[in-house]
Amino acid sequence: MPVPLLAHKFAISEPEPLGSYSTEDVVFLLKDITAKMHETDTEERERIIQSGGHYSEMLPIEYKPSQAYLDLFFATLQASASKVALAVGVVAEQIFAQHGKRTVLVSLARAGTPIGILVKRYLKQIYGFSLPHYSISIIRDKGLDENAILYILQKHPHAGIQFIDGWTGKGAIAQALIKGCRSFSSKYGYPLDPDLAVLADPGQCVVTYGTREDFLIPSACLNSTVSGLLSRTVCRSDLIGEADFHGVKFYRELAPDDLSQFFVDSIADCFAEVKSSAQELAARQLAHPPQVTWQGLRDIQAIQRTFDITDINLVKPGVGETTRVLLRRIPWRILVDNADNNNLKHILLLARDRGVHIEVYPGLTYSCCGVIKPVKREKSCCLPAI
Repeated sequence: MPVPLLAHKFAISEPEPLGSYSTEDVVFLLKDITAKMHETDTEERERIIQSGGHYSEMLPIEYKPSQAYLDLFFATLQASASKVALAVGVVAEQIFAQHGKRTVLVSLARAGTPIGILVKRYLKQIYGFSLPHYSISIIRDKGLDENAILYILQKHPHAGIQFIDGWTGKGAIAQALIKGCRSFSSKYGYPLDPDLAVLADPGQCVVTYGTREDFLIPSACLNSTVSGLLSRTVCRSDLIGEADFHGVKFYRELAPDDLSQFFVDSIADCFAEVKSSAQELAARQLAHPPQVTWQGLRDIQAIQRTFDITDINLVKPGVGETTRVLLRRIPWRILVDNADNNNLKHILLLARDRGVHIEVYPGLTYSCCGVIKPVKREKSCCLPAI
């Protein structure tokens, strides 16, 4: 029998201050496990993951950003600040039109956190009200942090939750959210809306988005130093108790290199200039709701067949995920829809810098896909290289 939600009281502690953002921007519903969590080097982590270990039980090494990656971040930010601001505005306008002031913004750590902050700031700057904003953990195969959801609903019993992330790839997180909301509703008798708002939806797996163009959101260039100095989230039974939030590591030592606040400030500076366009695009999207086709997932399944890849998680679609593969995984090859795509300049530069094979794969929903190197070399099928 589901437990009536408001009667479900137990000892969830108040969240402790975490990260480098102001609490006016976001409250992290995460447990600080900094002293108990140590990073795993890239090759060992890849071996463990591909041997059945779960990515959420270890952390990649967080490096101080090199000058090359900082240059990429600043160049991308300068070129796309207005574009990102417009996508934020389109998302925020849809949320406001559909749900109004009785909304709690819940971003999915960590890529969703700066996007949730920007949605909150847009609504405050343009409409003059401030929605509560929390950042929580969701982990593929392990689900939504139910303790975080219970905390939010007990704090805001009459509000509706709007989930927010940065972008979609093959839709794994969108699917995990649907499954997690269904499980929560069954367990607690409280319906959760699994609608996921994102800036970019090249995978065509959500209805609330700013654009379906596959372009680089600058925050994808860096890791913790553009995400409030926090790691990816961790869920390990020896570290996370029944009444705990999922865990996270706080990289205080990287504070001199932190660009988290700079990033959101830079995008927010463009809100006034994009307001009219954002309202027009949002109204058009609400009047003609887009189809969720999951075309991106079908593209990935086709890539699996072409290259005989058994694990779908080795294929990371979209500009953002491909950038992350090049920055923190062991890439095997990069597939691009068109070598002349203007959104791919940094991808081609990073791939050539790392000596990664680049191949043209026509007809992709995405601008590109990064394929992680299998620990045991898979059979490949070559397409024309650039």
